[in-house]
Amino acid sequence: MVSDQSKQHLAYFDHAATSWPKPAPMIEAMARYNSEVGGSPGRSGHRLSIEAGRVIFDTREALAILLQIDDPLRIILTKNATEALNIAIFGLLQPGDHVITTSMEHNSVMRPLRALEAQGVSLSIVTCSSQGELDPEDVRKAMLTNTKMIVATHASNVTGTIIPISEVGLIAREYNVLLCVDSAQTAGVLPINVQEAGIDLLAFSGHKSLFGPQGTGGLYIRKGIEKDLRPIMMGGTGSRSEFESQPDFIPDKCESGTPNTIGIAGLGASVRFVLAEGLEKIRKKEEKLTSCFIEKLTDIAGVRIFGPSEAIKRIAVVSFNLPSISPSEAAFELDNHFGILCRPGLHCAPAAHRTIGTFPEGTIRFSFSCFNTEDEVYAALEALKRIAKK
Repeated sequence: MVSDQSKQHLAYFDHAATSWPKPAPMIEAMARYNSEVGGSPGRSGHRLSIEAGRVIFDTREALAILLQIDDPLRIILTKNATEALNIAIFGLLQPGDHVITTSMEHNSVMRPLRALEAQGVSLSIVTCSSQGELDPEDVRKAMLTNTKMIVATHASNVTGTIIPISEVGLIAREYNVLLCVDSAQTAGVLPINVQEAGIDLLAFSGHKSLFGPQGTGGLYIRKGIEKDLRPIMMGGTGSRSEFESQPDFIPDKCESGTPNTIGIAGLGASVRFVLAEGLEKIRKKEEKLTSCFIEKLTDIAGVRIFGPSEAIKRIAVVSFNLPSISPSEAAFELDNHFGILCRPGLHCAPAAHRTIGTFPEGTIRFSFSCFNTEDEVYAALEALKRIAKK
């Protein structure tokens, strides 16, 4: 019999999709913007418009500090990491170019690349191990004379496996090709230094480990690349209004239309929350939860866990399957009988599931954040044991 859901404590383990709950400063910043600011940034000269513009710049500055970017204006603010990746991929690749990616990519990378492949861009997909691990030397072996870009995830949203981005960056510099990194799962939990890692383009999500609202994200663009970047949308920017041609400088070149200023206000507050907490503290808490979960999960007979066994080699994402029950059925049981929220299936990454051998059913995915507790993890493990026995 299904328990009374209104009285259940919900254990939320779906942070890889979107983090929840959100920090109080984020909610307060959005409420303040709505009640005290509300102007259109860059579209007027009055005080509320100026204040709205300041909110946006403050968010760029906080992101620049977190991602160790010298110039905040190198950051394009988007509605999500998917839009950021589309700007990078469609904006810089053209027929005749060659691009290298990995077999652990999300569809936010794979679908744009497949679309360009149909238009004459050649594509090489480097196969990762069954644990989602990438050997950088395989990237080197895939290099061609017309290679223009490497696109790689920083960590898999399926196995949590961390990719050695700095080593890939060294290869990209050696061959003078662009490195575009999808940090949707890592921005806010792993340290990122775009200069040291040799990252030319960094796409990030605002609503995952940055704890911002949905509808926020961004793209870092290294200086000098913007001259070759074709914007995927054009229109009003609040700048150079006397011209009917798109501005040629960033961020304006890639930020047409009225921005999601209330969301950006929330994102700025969330990034400052992450900075105040500290990446090391956040990472340590998530590693502890992940390590505990993996260690105890192995006690369930017949369970299959995917990705590295050591928490230090992965982010707080664990994919697994129970014997004799489908991922979707297990997730339904967890939600309806135990108030445990996770995500089953292919996680918008069919290539990754083919790599680890879980296509087409996928896996059960638990993803943790610093807002989770050990008690929630232990309760989930007990629930999984009961489901497995049944």
